[in-house]
Amino acid sequence: MDFNTIISEFKNGITTITINRPTKLNALNKETIKELHYAFKAADTDSKTRVILVTGSGEKAFVAGADISEFSSFDVKEGLKLAAKGHKTLFDFVENLSTPVIAAVNGFALGGGLELAMACHFRVASTNAKMGLPEVSLGVIPGYGGTQRLPQLVGKGRAMEMIMTAGMITADQALDYGLVNHVVTQEELIPFCEGIAKKIMNNSPKAIGEAIKSINAGFKSGVNGYKKEIKGFGKCFGTEDFTEGTTAFLEKRKANFTGN
Repeated sequence: MDFNTIISEFKNGITTITINRPTKLNALNKETIKELHYAFKAADTDSKTRVILVTGSGEKAFVAGADISEFSSFDVKEGLKLAAKGHKTLFDFVENLSTPVIAAVNGFALGGGLELAMACHFRVASTNAKMGLPEVSLGVIPGYGGTQRLPQLVGKGRAMEMIMTAGMITADQALDYGLVNHVVTQEELIPFCEGIAKKIMNNSPKAIGEAIKSINAGFKSGVNGYKKEIKGFGKCFGTEDFTEGTTAFLEKRKANFTGN
């Protein structure tokens, strides 16, 4: 599929998806959300892709929010539909992918941009990155999972403050809060993420997929994460990756996982 607002590139087991609207600070519009859905779906179903990286083009922004011009005249019904569709198409979709997704936050990650980063499995930020959910300054609340994922990552009190003040935090503050895992220079950002990806690729894709499901289950209302873990643990015993992993361990060699 040809894309207008993103770039998707595959190399050495890693698919890198770059949001490419630099003149708009990579703001999310309907087209971008739709294209991101297709790019993530294609990467997740490609057996050669073992890790997905998502970042923004240029040096200023990961994603500096949503394209406000698209919904400034919406009514209640349209607003409800906008949020529900966004969750289904992109944000919940990314969170529940079985392929690990790393957000390489290379600048401003505001509003929907921070919500996209939080939907990824973890985040690495450049030193110039700034993050925030400014929605209340526009008379609305975060609608793409921000009120749910931010407290899970940084705690209720800090999330309340960030959302109610509509302010931004620095990369170092985000690291201190637990919002990002690492902070590196912008030049180091992609190579650093690729280094983490290579470590991930040493391990079983099947087991990683089950681990993602089990971890996510623990944060979902009405779902017993422990039961999900038990089920996932058992499923691993029926995979070729389990046979290969245990055999390689006993034979004192490096495992060659196929994802089957």
